[in-house]
Amino acid sequence: MQKVLIIGATSAIAEAVARLYAARASTIFLVGRNATRLDAIAADLRVRGAHQVDAYALDLNDLAGHAAMLDAAWAANGGIDTVLIAHGTLPDQAACDASVDVALREFVTNGTSTIALCTALAQRLASGSNLAVISSVAGDRGRASNYLYGSAKAAVTAFLSGQGQRLRKQGINVLNIKPGFVDTPMTQAFKKGALWASADKVALGIVRASDRRRAVAYLPGFWWAIMMVIKNIPEFVFRRISL
Repeated sequence: MQKVLIIGATSAIAEAVARLYAARASTIFLVGRNATRLDAIAADLRVRGAHQVDAYALDLNDLAGHAAMLDAAWAANGGIDTVLIAHGTLPDQAACDASVDVALREFVTNGTSTIALCTALAQRLASGSNLAVISSVAGDRGRASNYLYGSAKAAVTAFLSGQGQRLRKQGINVLNIKPGFVDTPMTQAFKKGALWASADKVALGIVRASDRRRAVAYLPGFWWAIMMVIKNIPEFVFRRISL
């Protein structure tokens, strides 16, 4: 029976992942800002077969509150062996350009808070554990349309690469999840096309990659090829195109 901690549990992808773990009769500890939404998700997961579900409300930008949340997760489940970090926002790049405060707040949400959580989790997880973190293909190269978000995810990606290398020696797997375009409430204003995936499809990819103890998962997998092309465009050319 897996003992699962899902941080950012009210996101569409995280909820879909939680349903897959519920079907395995896992114990699940949910963390998010919206207590009412967490309770509704918890009730649904119990119906779907979860052995035990607990919920904890926390704004993850409250870095000082992380330790108490992790204490509660470990106490409720008698330990944790599977973690998914899935919280984040999709910032308005123009608003970030116009305000230092907005830019830094969004960076904390999408970068610093995740790094803080991973650092604390590494001190608690035991050999055999899986730590999966949702980053983004946006972290592979800064683009004019969302470079604040991309830079935060780039920081997470670099951090996970180094941490994964270190923790491998302790038997802990670190998985960097890089979704492309995902059809969720956060992206409802965007026009959808062939490159878009459902939250359920991405969730299945996350669980499979975690089970297989992979280091990096582009989801869907075709994003690996797309990003290889984008990353290798010379900078002098890249600055003249719109992405």
